[in-house]
This record gives sequence, structure tokens and C-alpha cells, in this order.
Amino acid sequence: MIAQEGKNTRGKTMNNETASKRQQSASPRNNPLARAIQNNSQLPEIRTKYRKVRLKLIRNSVVFYISSIALVSLTLLQTVASNRPPRFAIDGGQSEIVLRLKESPETAVGTHIYTLKGYDPDDDPLVFGKRPSKDSEVIRIENTGGSEANVYLAKALDRELQDEYSIVLTLTDNHYNDFNHVTQSFLLLVEDINDNAPVFLPYQSAIEIPENSDPGVLTTLEATDEDEGAYGQVVYYLQELDGDNDIFSISTYQGKGVLRLVGELDYETKSLYQLRVLAVDRANQGPVNTGTAAILVKVIDVSDQPPEFVQVQAIARIPENTEIGTRVLQVRAIDGDRGINNPIEYEMDPNELFDIERQTGVVYTTQQLDREDTSQQVNGAYILRITATEVPQLKLSTSEELMQVRTEVTVILTDINDEIPTFRQSIYRCEINENSQSNTPLSFIDDDVQNFVEDHDVGNNGTFRLFLDPQNDLFEIVPAVAVNEANFMVRVKNAKSIDYEEIKEINFTLFAREIDEPTRWGLAHLQVYIRDQNDNFPEFTRAIYNVSIPENSELGTIITKIEATDVDSGDFGTMGIRFLNLRGGIAHLLYLNPITGVITIKQPGDAAFDREIISLHYLTVEAIDNVGIGNRNTAQIIINIEDVNDNAPIFLQRHYEAKLLENKAEFETPLMLEARDNDLKGTENSQITYEIVEGLYRANFTIDPENGLLQPLHAFDYEELLENRRRVRRRADNGVREIDLLVRARDSGIPMLSTVVPVLIYIEDVNDNPPIFQKNFYAKTITEDLPGGSSVLQVMAIDRDGSEPNNLVVYRIQMGASDKFIINSESGVISVAHGASLDPDLTEPKKLVYTLTVLALDGGIGNSQLMNPTTVNITIKDVNNKPPVLGELPTIRIMENTAVGTLVYQVQATDLDEMPILRYRINREHCEARNEEGTFVKLSEFDFLSAFDLDPIEGTLKLLKLLDREKVEYLKLAISVEDLAAVKGKQVVEGFLNIIIEDENDNNPKFKQPFYRKTITENSINGVLIANVIAYDVDKNKTITYSLEGNPAIRNLVHLDSLTGEMVVANKIDHEQYQWLNLTVRATDSGVPSRSALVDVYVSVLDENDNNPYFIGGSKNYTISENAEIGARIGTVQATDADSGDFGKITFLMDRISSQGKFSIDADTGVLSVADKLDRETKDFYMLVIEAWDNYQFGFLAGESRNAFKQIFISILDENDNPPEISLPTSCVLITEYHELNEKIATIRGKDADDPNSPNGRLEFKITKGNKFDLFELHQLDHWTANIYARTHLRNKFGNHTLTVTTRDLGVPSNVVTKTLDICISDFNDHPPVFVTPLHNTTLRIPENTTIGTQLLQVVATDEDIGMNALVRYRLKPDPLGSYKIFELDNETGQLFLKEKLNREKQKIHEIRIEAYDQGLPTSLSADLDLTIYIRNVNEYEPQFVVEEINVNFTEHADPGAERVKLPDTIDKDEVDDLDDPPSLVCYFIVRGNEEGYFKLEPETHILTTVRELDREVIANYSLFVRASENCANDKFPYPANRRSDNFLENSPTAQTSNLNAGRKQGGFLRNTEFFDRYKHSRNLRSLSDEENEDSYEINNGNVTLTSEELLLFDSTVVRVRVRVLDVNDNPPKFRTKVFTGGITTSADFGTQFMRIEAVDPDEGVNAQISYYIISDIRQTLSEGLDNVKKAPFLVDRETGNVQLNFDPQKGMKGYFDFMVLANDTLGMKDVAHVFIYLLREDQKVKFVFRLQPDELRLKINAFRDTLSNVTGAIVNIDEIKVHENKDGSVDKTKTDLYMHLVEREDNSIFEVPEVLKLIDQHIEHLDGLFKELNVLDTQAAEAELLTAGPPKPMFVWLIFTNLFLATLLVVTLALCASQRKGYKRQLRAAKVNIFRNSSLSLHNNTEPATRVPNTNKHSVQGSNPIWLKGYENEWFRNEENLSQGGQDSLDDNFLAIGTQDIHETLKGTAKLFNHTNDLNRHFNVYNQIDKLTNNAQILARKLETTEL
Repeated sequence: MIAQEGKNTRGKTMNNETASKRQQSASPRNNPLARAIQNNSQLPEIRTKYRKVRLKLIRNSVVFYISSIALVSLTLLQTVASNRPPRFAIDGGQSEIVLRLKESPETAVGTHIYTLKGYDPDDDPLVFGKRPSKDSEVIRIENTGGSEANVYLAKALDRELQDEYSIVLTLTDNHYNDFNHVTQSFLLLVEDINDNAPVFLPYQSAIEIPENSDPGVLTTLEATDEDEGAYGQVVYYLQELDGDNDIFSISTYQGKGVLRLVGELDYETKSLYQLRVLAVDRANQGPVNTGTAAILVKVIDVSDQPPEFVQVQAIARIPENTEIGTRVLQVRAIDGDRGINNPIEYEMDPNELFDIERQTGVVYTTQQLDREDTSQQVNGAYILRITATEVPQLKLSTSEELMQVRTEVTVILTDINDEIPTFRQSIYRCEINENSQSNTPLSFIDDDVQNFVEDHDVGNNGTFRLFLDPQNDLFEIVPAVAVNEANFMVRVKNAKSIDYEEIKEINFTLFAREIDEPTRWGLAHLQVYIRDQNDNFPEFTRAIYNVSIPENSELGTIITKIEATDVDSGDFGTMGIRFLNLRGGIAHLLYLNPITGVITIKQPGDAAFDREIISLHYLTVEAIDNVGIGNRNTAQIIINIEDVNDNAPIFLQRHYEAKLLENKAEFETPLMLEARDNDLKGTENSQITYEIVEGLYRANFTIDPENGLLQPLHAFDYEELLENRRRVRRRADNGVREIDLLVRARDSGIPMLSTVVPVLIYIEDVNDNPPIFQKNFYAKTITEDLPGGSSVLQVMAIDRDGSEPNNLVVYRIQMGASDKFIINSESGVISVAHGASLDPDLTEPKKLVYTLTVLALDGGIGNSQLMNPTTVNITIKDVNNKPPVLGELPTIRIMENTAVGTLVYQVQATDLDEMPILRYRINREHCEARNEEGTFVKLSEFDFLSAFDLDPIEGTLKLLKLLDREKVEYLKLAISVEDLAAVKGKQVVEGFLNIIIEDENDNNPKFKQPFYRKTITENSINGVLIANVIAYDVDKNKTITYSLEGNPAIRNLVHLDSLTGEMVVANKIDHEQYQWLNLTVRATDSGVPSRSALVDVYVSVLDENDNNPYFIGGSKNYTISENAEIGARIGTVQATDADSGDFGKITFLMDRISSQGKFSIDADTGVLSVADKLDRETKDFYMLVIEAWDNYQFGFLAGESRNAFKQIFISILDENDNPPEISLPTSCVLITEYHELNEKIATIRGKDADDPNSPNGRLEFKITKGNKFDLFELHQLDHWTANIYARTHLRNKFGNHTLTVTTRDLGVPSNVVTKTLDICISDFNDHPPVFVTPLHNTTLRIPENTTIGTQLLQVVATDEDIGMNALVRYRLKPDPLGSYKIFELDNETGQLFLKEKLNREKQKIHEIRIEAYDQGLPTSLSADLDLTIYIRNVNEYEPQFVVEEINVNFTEHADPGAERVKLPDTIDKDEVDDLDDPPSLVCYFIVRGNEEGYFKLEPETHILTTVRELDREVIANYSLFVRASENCANDKFPYPANRRSDNFLENSPTAQTSNLNAGRKQGGFLRNTEFFDRYKHSRNLRSLSDEENEDSYEINNGNVTLTSEELLLFDSTVVRVRVRVLDVNDNPPKFRTKVFTGGITTSADFGTQFMRIEAVDPDEGVNAQISYYIISDIRQTLSEGLDNVKKAPFLVDRETGNVQLNFDPQKGMKGYFDFMVLANDTLGMKDVAHVFIYLLREDQKVKFVFRLQPDELRLKINAFRDTLSNVTGAIVNIDEIKVHENKDGSVDKTKTDLYMHLVEREDNSIFEVPEVLKLIDQHIEHLDGLFKELNVLDTQAAEAELLTAGPPKPMFVWLIFTNLFLATLLVVTLALCASQRKGYKRQLRAAKVNIFRNSSLSLHNNTEPATRVPNTNKHSVQGSNPIWLKGYENEWFRNEENLSQGGQDSLDDNFLAIGTQDIHETLKGTAKLFNHTNDLNRHFNVYNQIDKLTNNAQILARKLETTEL
């Protein structure tokens, strides 16, 4: 931009070429000063200067043009003369030199400003000069003797005198005369600096102005500045010496300063202002110059200020008995205008007690004073308001007002003792509950009790003591001592003496006696009533009720009646007893009348009232007083179920099976049928008779009628049995045919009952038919190459037996196979054995025919197996399948470079087959080659096979190319021979030919490295090894000699060994002379002729430390800010060293003393940084000493380092690092709401530790918070002081204001400090009270019979003032008719009460006026309210509902208010008087049921709506109680949860009326609710007492207690509204779980429903109907045997979700199914779930036994399944739940069997039973709590299979001896257990105690731990834990005598000792029961049947052993 500006400057007077050259010469690229100017970024000023230059260059344009012509002429002449002239050398080719310099002193005289350069083609010396002129004196030229000259400034530059200099420079080579020079134009431009200050022109220095002048212009000032640009532009600022900058302002307009008045003047505040006007230039950098002008402003005073009080005694104290006219105090005021000073007069606001003298201001009393009279004072203080008025000397105009000022003084009356303590009431009535704790306060009975005592005297005169008379230890009064006024209470002192049964009422006298004068006292009467409490418990007439009922009792049967008494009275006593909380196993089936105590059957319970299931029931019942919510007691009920004949005999098994071998007349195992009858044993009802009643072959069998032994009459023939499809079924898979019989068992009872059971007889076939072959002889011809496993032929035989396995045929080869052939045992297929060879050539002798003997065997076992043989001939056919034979190939040697075509070897092979066709080839894949080192040579590296040629027919091997030994020395050729005549496949044989290649000398030596790079230290001694040069030769000639070649000077420095190649130092090597030694080594081998090779050796000469380091550059000065962070970089110190490496590495150190720890230097880089916090105020300059060391790390300690020193100077720059310090008032600044705007509120003073002459030390104040309404403003006086003023008037802005004053300094960044200033604006009593309620001219209607003391209404008035000014009091104003005497108004609360009885006939309307006045001082303000009270006739009847219940419907999720229901109207029996008002409006209110706020009832329109959205799924029905009332102003009718009906506690008519108006119930109506007529007993206030006398309801002092709903149901003004929420379909069905799992056994029948998928829908009705669908394919996983299942294997019932089996399962089927199911409702909302169904065997089920009934278990089954699944980590599927069946076949209905199976989650496999039991045992610690909770008794396998065949006789004998041995071992074990019993008694006791868990003992100790469940404990296996050794022998059923012998440590004795004698009786009866029902050896000896069980017999026996009996 500068270059372009210069071009435009001379464009008008010079041609374009000259301007361009001048522009180029002025480029900043060639002139450093010009570049500095360009970087100064002051383009506007530069443009201005260029315009001036342009105008001055016009007169010089001709000179430049002539100079150009002369220069061209001289150049031509010089060329002709052959002495070529010199030329100025100007960068860029410019034609003019332009130089810009700042004016002095910026550019000092003698400064080097430019360097001239010249050029002479003849290389003559040049002389530079200048043409003399006025301008040329400014520079001085010094020739340097060469082609350059320096230009220096010769005199000072002043732009204001001359801004440019035009100089002509000369250049000569001394061959020209003095008048012939080469000239060059030189232009020097002077740039301005700010060196002139503004100067003011003459101005007005003094100004006078009245103080009431309006804002405007005062004067104008002007200052000039000789600088140019921004340096010459002037801006004006104003300074007021006292800081009043907000009064005046100055602005800059067209270069002039306009002084204005902007604020208000106040002569009284300030009458003289000294202003200082600053004229400042606009320099944006460098120094700023300022000019100053002083102006004096004088303020002329006017009369505008009110008077000021100068003497005010704020508080004066006088005694209350002061005489009238006593001088109290004196005030004095003066004129606020200091220059006028008018006289002052005083006056006081109207006051009856005080007055003031107008002229002197003396205040005196006018009446007698009384401190206790609070009508005009507060706490003995009178606030007097005094006004001072200015009396003007001149007459005022009509628009002017008198100047006044007001003040307040306080007169305090000192007290004299003229009051006595006084109670506000003469009688106090209290009540207290008996048994109340100490310090419990007594409750006052009366409403609005004034429990105050007062004595308004001061100090001890008003201090009194409170006490009770007579003295007692029951109660005490607090406080004991009080001052002036006390709110006292009476509290319990001794709680033990307060008993309602002993005393019910106590009377005391309350005394308040002054402490100084005991003769001054006051008293009141105190009545204390003791309230009865529920402190006695109900007592049953019997502790245990024993009753008996017949089993199967019907509904309504009375079981018993219980009774209890309570000595308390009322509801706390017998009358309030309720029988509740009937608990026990059958409690849910019984009904307990809570009042009469009668227990009846309310629900038939088949299991509960069945003696065979449970014969005894234990129940508990509670008697609770206080209508079921008070104290309680418990009794036990034992119900005995008597037996009837209601059970038919039940077989122990569902069916019986027996096996009978054909031709046998006896079963393998005797078949004994047994049935049990659960009826009482020993009676005809349980006597059983057996008979066969049905069966096709029943005549072939007989049964014993008494013991049920079933036997066949004769043997059966399996083959001759008749086929009868109706009776006989065939099972072809096991060879058993069934015979069905039906056996009946009947009892002898009346009526007779019977049961039938099916019996299946299995007739088993025997093996009696041998297999028979279809052919007697088989023959087949096969080829010799037939592979192993190939089929040859098949033999077949059949067996005539009719069942498996007897008719199953298996085959085997008896002889002749020679291990060549095998036969399939099932199919009879003969095949070649795997690995067998049929080649006849391989046999010796050669074998072509094989003769086999094959046997057919049936499935008989042992000796019963039958067989039959046959013969098979197999002939072998020969084929060509033998490979050729290649003999061993030799090793041959060949010289390398052997001629091409040379025969190497002849290969020959043979073949045993006839007519072979052999072909030879080299197998490239198997060939190998190695070099001299033995390394393999790859074909990709060297194709050695291409050097040979093998003839395929003849087998001749020849060379095709020369061989190179250095590449390949050893060859291994793979020669393969193939027989092309092979019949099947290829016949190939392969051999290897080894070839060794001999060597020739044909390779040069080679060095191991392409070059050598080594290092050596300079000055190394001779003989030091430099390098070891090694060469090698691939030929056999390995001997090599070495020689050195290269520069002889370098070769002389080293020595090379010719044999080893070692190079060592031979002479001194100097690093400074040779940094590198470059040599060449030749290696020559020993061959003939010899061969050689060359290699380069580069040796680097290492340096030594022989040079000192030195610093680069001279001394340096640095500056750093004082707040520079630690580690901040200051600069970089540079040093270097001529050495290299570590010797040349510089390490910098700093002198710690010079740096004082403030700085550090990086040892490696020389970076100088800050090491510690700097503080300019502490030290602002540092001189640092820096050391530079070389080789510091390795040589410093050894003295091998060199160093240098340098000084560094650092100056610390100041930063704004000190926050301001502020001084504010600490307490709240008090002002009034009438505070003057020009009056200062507070002063803020600050200081800053930074330089006050810099912005860092100057402060700025602002209000940043708390001035939300702009009430205050801040005026800053100077940089350190500011004042707070009110910005606007503070009327009604009273209160405390907290201003946050933020102070910041002017530094960058600035420091900010905030402090708070509290300003308290006090209120001025300027607002009268305003009535809020009721409105003016309100008419209040009250009934004529309103009770005296009834509150009629409450007036409320508010005052906008605060404090005492806003404290409102009320009073009635007298009226002419005296109506104000009938009513009483509380002066504090504004409550209006009835004071006298009303008489409507005497006066119907009362008009009263209520005054509300505040407590403002000195003047109180008031307001009046006119109120009309109308006396209306008594409303005898209240509105009544004609119905008891209303039903309404609302739709869920409907918008609130969308549905509206109008409730029916009420009736009113009141008669309307013509003169009275029309009937009152009836309003409806919801009094109960709307606690959640869902409904809204409009009181006047009676419309019921919803205000919140309803959700039927949350609440489906609501019960609202709606009350109708004519009192529409009161919508709150509280009915507590338990409310005592006390409407008739008082007998007076007034009390009855009051109570009945407050409540809605008559207590007598609640005694006989059956005959209560809600309309007959509607409220008639006048005849209520008569009705009480007519109806005998027996009201007993209001002691009837009912719930709120009972109260509401018998109130005719209340109706129940039942709200039913209508359903919408807004909820989708949800499956109970997202994954359903189940199992089905392979023995299940088609169509079985085995599981259910269930979803729930919270909706109801049609919306909740759910349909179920299968929505995916039913996938089979890991399935076996399911190939024939073509259709869907499962169906889902659409309505119920039951899953039904849709195929016939078979044994052997495995796998699991999964599919997706969908549940949707009628609207289409849906949910999906995943179903998994597993196939399992019956023996994979596990049975859990619970001591729960099935219904109880079903309620808890989900939790049980989930917990078991979570603990074991398996999928738990429930298969079946049924009643428990004992070992003897009887049914135990107290227990439940649960069948389930577990599935592995990872592979979905079914756990076997042992795995499940083991899994449970492993997690028993986690399942223990669950098993205890659900009373799990046992876990075992669901079934145990019997073996189908008995053991052989030897095994039977062995088992007999084994049993004898086990019996002996058992006896020994029992004896050992008996001997060890004492050691294990604790364990035994623990096992026995826990059995009582479910007995009656649990009632006494319900915290006893439950016994561990058998088979779930890790010690439950036999012999692992002493607790289980005896298998639950039930030793706890010992008799009473045995129980008493346990000793002191017996847990049995200790446990039983806590019970009563009844517990012992219970144990005896229980023992008898167990002795009859739990004898395992009675009918079935388990141990005798172990040998017939499966391999799981041991496990089953262990489980049976440990099962709980």
C-alpha cells in the first residue's frame, strides 16, 4: 500500500517509468527503516503525509527530467571514450531513493540511516558525494573505500518546520572531472511524532449561576495542537477537584469543548466548584500530551430548602405521676438556606397529653399521665411529631408554599407500682388423661381460653410468682415466675397418682403474687377433670375352648361361642369388646361374629372338615376392646372332627401288574392287592373284602377275599392265546401280551362303599423256534482289488417266534473267512474286511477260492438260544494292479562346466505284471539340490533341473547346459517310473539319483561387506585397530591376500596386514586435518590364474575436547511480567563450541546468588525461564550470571570440561496483581422512606497496592446487585472514593436493601472485589388500614336463637405500612340505637361475637360500624366498615335427601369436566315466613371419599364432574359422601376416623342447639340401628328432647363411638354417591412371563392338556377377553424319533391358553420344541411370548413333598419355582401337583406332592434325577430358607422301575448271605450309635426340637429354626451325619417318664419345660397317632425288596430310609 501511495504522489509530474523506479527504491524490502514504518500500522497518518509530499514534488519534476537527459548523454559520451562510467546499485531497479524517518528525537543526530552502493564496470574505486543545497545539510556521507558509503543524519528533524528533503547524490570513479558526476535523486520524508501539547485559546475563567438553573451550556473552550493526524486532534475531558463530575459535563464538538450544566445545583450542599478542563490529543501509542484550563463556578443561593433541626432530644424520660405543665424537652431548628436564615415557628400534632411552645420549641405536659394506659403509647413510650415552619421575611406568592420540616421525639414514662397481677378469666377448666406422663400439660376445655396473667408494671413491680393452692404433688404451674405478662399452663408433676378409678375431679386455686410485695396478688379458680383411659385388657372366660363337630358339617353349623369381659367402662370395657382375628388353618372357612363371639361355618371346606385328612384344628381368636382398636387378648380353640363313614376303600396303587411266563402256574412275584379305608380303624367302616368282578380270563384266576392274594388257576400258552381286541392288546416291541382284570374292594359300613382297581397280567413268550436260512448254499465271484467294506452277498434267515427278542436273528461267520470277510450281524450282508487284501499273489500258496460257514442265531439268552448254519463260496479274479520296481540308483560325479550333451546315467526298471508299459520322468517336486554349505537350493533361485534331460522310454540322462558348482554342488534327482498298462489308477515308483559336481577356479574373491565404516579417535597411538577387512572366495581356492590402495598421504597413516586384513594406526591422525580417511583394499585369491576384488574403507576421525565454548551475541536485556507463571519462558541464551559431540555439547548453568532463586535456565537448550513467583514491588531488576560448560555430563567432575561466562539483565514489568481494598459501613445505614435525593447515604473508599499512577492502581465502583428497582445510584468522586445516593424517591420502599458494590481496578485484566452495603429504609405511617373482608355495606344473616358467644364473622383489614405502623386493631363505634352493645369485637383478631341474646320481635335489623386503626406513631390512621346484621327466623329443619344412595357412572380417561352428572335435589320441611327472606340456597359438599381430589361438586348447581383423569385399572369404584347444607360459606365438614358422638353431653337447650349446629348426629340414634328412620329423626331442633324421651336409645354420656362412615350413613343430610368407572380398552394383554417352559412325558396320551400359557388384561368385560394363537412354526431341536410327526405337535386353546398334545409320544423320542404365541384382546392390542416344551421320561421327574395343602401350594408355586431356578441356574418346569400318597397307599391330605423336572439352560437337556438331587444339595444353604418357609419334607425320584427278570439262583443265595451280613452290621451299628449317643446328643436334640415346628408348640416359640429337609442336606446321605444315622426313628415320641430323664443338658427337657401340661398331653396323643400310621415294616418291607429294584436301588433305599415319617 505504501508503494502504491508513492506512485500516486508523483504521477502528475513524472513519467510512469520514473515513478515506478522511485516506487521500487522505496520498497520496504530494501530498506529496514521503511519496513519498520510499514509494520507500524498507521496507514491513515501515512496517507495524510503523502498528500503533502505530492503537492511539494510538483516544482521538482523538471529537475528530475533534465537530470535524466544529462545522465543519458554522459552515458553515451562515456561509452565513446571507452571509460565506462560507474552506476548506483539500487535494489529492485528503482530510479529514486526514498527514505522515511521519524522526526527527532525519535531519530537522533548521527544515526546511520542508509548505505549507498555503487558499481563500476572497470573496477575503479568509487567516491560518493552530494550536491550542496539547503536540504543536503541534513545528511552526512562517509565513503568506506570500496563500492559502498554510509549515510548519517547530520541535524535534527522537525516535521513542523520541514517535512521532506530532496537531495542529489553524486558518484564518480575519479576519471571524470569534478563537474561530471553520476547523480542519483535522494528523497528524505520526515514522519510526525507526538511532540506538541494542546494549547488553550483565551477563555472565561469564572462563571456565576443560580442554584435553581436548568441544565444547559455554560461556556465554550478551544485548544489547538501543531501535530498532524491523530497527534493533532484534541478531545476534551472534565475534572472537578472535589469529585463532582455528575454536575457538569464537557463534550467535543468541531474541535471545541462545550461545557454544560447537567445536574442540579444546591447552594447548601456546595456553593463553589473548581473545574479543570483537559485537552488531550488522540495519540493511540506512545506518550499522550495534555493541555489544562481551570474554571471557577460560583453558585448563587435561592430560597428552596426547608428548615433543619439542629437540636433534637430523641428520647426523654419522665415518671408517670409527673405534674401537669412539666417541661419535658426542647427542640431547635434553623433555616435550611444558609444565606437567608428566616425565623422558625414550632407546632405539634394534636395530642391530649403534650403541647409545645411555638417560639421556643419547649415541650410540656397538659394532662395527668398513666403508663399502664396503652391507648396512646406502646410500652410506656409516646412518640410526638413536631413540625418546624420557616417564616419568610418577604410575602410569598400564591404558588409558593411554606417550608416545613418534621421530626419525632419519644417520651418514656418511668413506672411506679400501681398494678396487681390479674388473670384474664376467673375460672379455668382443664382435663387430663389418667396415666399421663410427667410434664404432660393439661388441656383447657373451654373455647378461646385466655390462659394469661398480667401485671403491666415495670421490673420487679411487674414480676410475680405463680403457684397452686392447696400445695400438691400432682400438678404444677409453669412458669413459676413471670414478668408483666405470662401465658401459663398446668402440667403433670406426679404421674403415678393420677388414676381415674380413684379420683375424677380436682379443684385448685391459681395464685399470682408479686415477689417484692406479697400483699399484692390475684387469683383464679381451676377445675381439673380426669379422663379415663384404656388401661385394662379383656379376659376370656376360658383359656382354651375344646369343641367337637361331625365331619362334613354343612354351612351355618355353629361351632362354639366365646366370651370375654373387661373391667374398663364404656367402649374401653366389656361393651366395646370385639372378637376379631380368627387365625388358624381353617379360619378362612369360619365366620366369627365380632360382637356375640359365635363361630359358624361360612364356607364348605371339603379338606378342612374331613376327619381322614385332619382330625384336629387349632385356632386362635383375639378379644379387642375399644370397638376393636384397643387392648387385646388371645384364646385357643381346639376343634375335634368326629368320624362318619364317608370314605370308600382305596387301593394303594392305581393299578396292579404281574408277569407270568407261559407254561408257568405261578407269578414270578406273588401279587398281593391291598386297599386302605381312611375311616376309623377297627370299625365296620374300615373292614375290606376283595373279589374279581370283571375280565375275559377272570375264571382262570382266584383272589383271597381277606388278604387280596391273586393267583392263576393254570398255566398259559403264549402262542395259543385268543386274540380279542376288546380285552387283549398286543405289544410287539417286548413280546408280552396282557390280560385285564378288574378287582373290587368293599367295606362293611352302611352304606357300603367300594372301589375297583385294574389288574394287568403280562404273559411273556419263551424262545422255542430256531432260525432257518432261505438257501443252504451261496456262491459269488469278486475281483482281487475289491476294497475293504465292499458288499459281496447277503444271506437271510427267519425265526418263527412271534416276539422280540426271540424272533430277532443275528448272523456270524463260523469259519473260512481267513480274516478277509466280515458279516453284518443284523442284515446278513457279507463284505470285505477293512484292510484285507484279496490279491492271490500275496498269499502263500496262492489262494483263489474261499469257503465260509455262516451261522444264524436267534435272540434267546443263554441255553435258550437257537442257531442254524449255511455255506458260502467266494472266488477271486486277478487284475493288473502291481507297480513297477526300480532298483537302487548310484551316486555319480561330474565336473562343473562339463560339455552339453554328455551322457550322465542310464535308468532301468522292472514290473511283475504281464505286458507292462513303463515310462521315465524326473519328478520336479521331489528333487533336491544343495550348495557347498549344504543349504538347499530352490528352483526359483537356480533351475538346476533344466540342465538335465531324461529319455522317457530308454531312461538315458544327458546334460543340456553347463553346471555351476558355486550354485549347486550336490544334486538329488527324483526318477519316477509309471506303468501305463495299469487297469485302475496310476502305478508309479520313484528312485533318487545322487550327483556330485566337482569344482573349477572361476570366481573372484568377495568381501563380506560392500564397504567398511569405522571410527578412530584423533591422536590415537600406533597399533590401535581400525578395522578388520575380510574377503572370501566361493571356489575351493580359499587363500586370500590383502593390499592397500589410495592416497599415499592417507595410506601412510595406517597399516594393513596382507594375510589377516587387519588395519591399524601407523602415524598420528589429526581430526582437524582429516575428519575422514577414505581407503581402498584389494583381496587376491590363490588360484591359477588368480582373481581379485576391491572394497572401500571409510574411517571417521573422532574429535577431542580441545576448544572452549563461547557465547553468541553480546549482552542482552530481557523484560518479564511480574505475574509470569513459574516456567514461563524469558529468552534463549546461545553458546557454541568448536568441538563436536559431547565435547561440543553446551550445558548452561546459572549463578544462584545473582538469580536469588527467581529464575532458572535449561541446561541443554539455554532457555531462560521463571523459577519462582516474581514480585515487582520487592525487586524490579536482576543481573544474572550464566555459565556455559562443554562435556558437562561426563567431564565436569573429572576436570575435563571447559566453560565461559556471560551477564544477562532482566527488568520486571508491573502487573495488576493486587486486588482493591474497600471500606464500607459495617452496620445497616438507616434512612427513612422520605430521604432527600441530594443527601448522601454512604461513602465508599478504596485503595489498591498497585501503582496509583497507572490504571492498575485506579479504581472504578459500580452497584452490581441488590438495586433491582434502581432505587440507588453511585457517584464516583475520584479513582478511590464514591458516594451512594437515592436515585428516586423512596416512598413505600421501606425495608432492608442489600447492595452489592463491585470495585474493579482499571488494569487488564482487572481485579474485582465485591462487598455488600446494607441500607435500612424505615417506614413512615402514611397508609390507613383497608378492609379486606367483608365488603362494605355487607348484610349478615344470623338466626334468632344464636348462642351468646357465637362468632358471627371475622373482619380483616390490612395496612401497607410495616411494623407498628401496620399493626391493626379493631373497635366498635357507638351508634344511636345502641346496637354496638349487643355485639363484642375482639380488638386484635377482628372476630365479632354475640354478646347479648337476640330478640327478633324487638329489633330485626342492627346496623353497626367497625373501626380499624393502626398503631402508627405519632398519629394513628383508621378506616370504618358499616355492617348490617339481619336477624332471621330459626331454620328448624335442614335439607334432607330422599334416597340413601346414588349411583353414577364416569368413563375412564375421559377429559376432566367432559362428563357432568347432576345430583338429585333435597327436601326441606321448614315453613317460609312471608316477612322473612326466601328459602336459603342449598349447597352440596363432598365430606368424605374425595381425598385424592378426583371429583368436583359445584355447591350451588349440584353438578358432579371430574377434575382429574380416572383410571379404572387403578380405582374402579369410588364412594363419595355428599352433604347438603344451607351454610354455603363453610365447605369444610371434618369427620375424623374415630369420632365420639358427644352432642348430648350438656343438658341445657343452649348447649344442645350449639352442638347440633356444629355436628350432624344424635348419639341415641346409634343404639338400635335396625329400627332407625332417617326421615323420622330428621333434625328438628325444637322437638329433639321429646324424641329422646320417646325412643329408648340409652345415651350414656356420649360414650358411643362410631366410625365416620357409620355416622354419615345415619345422617339424612348426607347421601352416599357410588361412582362406577366405566372401562375402555386401554390396556394390552400382558403375558405372565415372556418365556413359558413345560414338559411332556413320552408316556402321555394324545390330547393331553399339560400346561397353560396365561396373559392378563387389566381391563374388564369384553375388553379383557383374550385370545391365544400360535404365530410361528413349531421348531424341533435335538429331536430323535419325531420324523413321523407331520402335523403341528401342539395346539393352543384359543380361549383358555391351554397347550394340548397333538401327537402320540413314543418311548425313545427326545428333543424339545419352541414356538411363539400371541395374545390379543378384542381391540387388537397384543403381546407375544416364547414357549419351550421338553420331551422327557417319567423317571426324569423329581417329587417334592410339602406339608401344605394343594391350594396353599398353588398360591406359592411361582415363587418356589422362580427361587429354585435362580439358585440352581436351571429351567424349572412344574409337571403335576396332587395330594400326597403314603407308602401304604393311603392319602395324606395335609401334604402335597409336587412333580417337576429341571432343564439345563445351555444345551436344553433334561437333568436326570441324581443330578437334580445333587444340584439341590450343592445349593442347600441358599434354599434352606425357602424350604423352611414352604415346609418341604422330602425330595426324591418320582418313580423307581422294577427289573423284568429275577436274579439266578446263585445270586439269590448270595443275596441271602449278604442280607444276613447287613443285618449283623446293622445291629453292631445301632449298638455303636447307642454308645455314642451322649456325644451326639446336641445334634439329636436339634433334630427333634425342630419337628415341633408345625405342632402346637410353635405358638410358644415361633422363632425356632425349622429342621433341614431330608435329602436336601449335604449330610443327608446314610452315614454322613449323626443326625440322620437312625433315619428318623422318632425318638421324640417318648413317654412322659422318659422325657423327665434327660438331665440338665437335655434340649428335649428344656424345650418341653416351657410348655404347660396340655403340651405333654398333646405329645402323647401325637405319639399314638404316629405309632399307628408310620410303621414301615407293617405292610411293606423295603429292605426285602431292594434286590428287585433297578441300579438306582441304593439311592432309593437311602431316600426311603431318611424320609420323614
